[in-house]
Amino acid sequence: MRAVQLIAYGNPVEGLKYVDLPEPEAPGPNQVLIGVEFSPLNQSDLLLARGIYATRPALPTVIGNEGVGRVLALGPGVENVRVGDRVLAPLSSFTWRERMVVSANGLFALPPGADPRQLAMLSINPPTAALLLSEYVNLKPGEWVVQNSANSGVGRWVIAFAKTRGLKNRKHRPAAGARGELKAIGGDVVVVDSPDVSKEIKTAVGQAELRLALDGVSGPGDRRARRDPVATRHARLVCSYELGSDVDQPLEVIFKPLTVRGFWLGHPESAAKSAPAVAQAAEIIASGRVHIPVAATYALSSIRDAVTHAQRGGKILLEIAGSSK
Repeated sequence: MRAVQLIAYGNPVEGLKYVDLPEPEAPGPNQVLIGVEFSPLNQSDLLLARGIYATRPALPTVIGNEGVGRVLALGPGVENVRVGDRVLAPLSSFTWRERMVVSANGLFALPPGADPRQLAMLSINPPTAALLLSEYVNLKPGEWVVQNSANSGVGRWVIAFAKTRGLKNRKHRPAAGARGELKAIGGDVVVVDSPDVSKEIKTAVGQAELRLALDGVSGPGDRRARRDPVATRHARLVCSYELGSDVDQPLEVIFKPLTVRGFWLGHPESAAKSAPAVAQAAEIIASGRVHIPVAATYALSSIRDAVTHAQRGGKILLEIAGSSK
């Protein structure tokens, strides 16, 4: 079967190789054989390839943190899924290969009519968004949550989950062309970074207390948002979930009543709470209420082109089914 292996840490363009590997063995008790269809190329995959992620597997190794595929065979005792069901691969199960044997624990059949490309992106961003909204501040319906990078995958899921929980959304620094789209999926206030952004926010939220801010990118716009007197007037928590975020500007933390926390889905306590959010997100995808833009889809054999594109920006998918044809 065809796959992509990491053969050297460092530059992902050089370290990732398209290879032919032996077929996996038949599934054992409580295992299933999955034929992988699509897998995203996430920033966490690139960090792992560079050797700076939280995990550093022995080389050579297949990588790939999430993906979707069809159940091809069942091992003894599997009752929660059937052959032909479309399922999510377990998180961090190294999905950049045509077929893989995984534990059946936690697997469930995905909505049959949903776009598999959209389903392939469910294991990381939706639970990240859901837990960011619940694990740090006990927000009540009607309260505000603010975030930057609103048109990212996590940002769009924050909007969706906040809407289902009755929270108000203030979205900062989306792409200008995405304002209408983000409003349509539930963003209450969507502002593009500018010198007048503070006035726009103040007009929108009035005297409301802003207790939770979600920081997903770095740059001057984010610092402006954190210096905004509306956003930092009350003691609140800033949760950073993206590597490179510069939320830890020392003077801002010293002179403002801020608490700064980091988030990583890979912590066992986070992973254990992910399943309900993933299931809910699958139904939202099937309903068409959320659609994550995909910049391009590449075959496994074009892994170097895919990585080069991902480094420029945009959501990239690998189409894995039929890679050996």
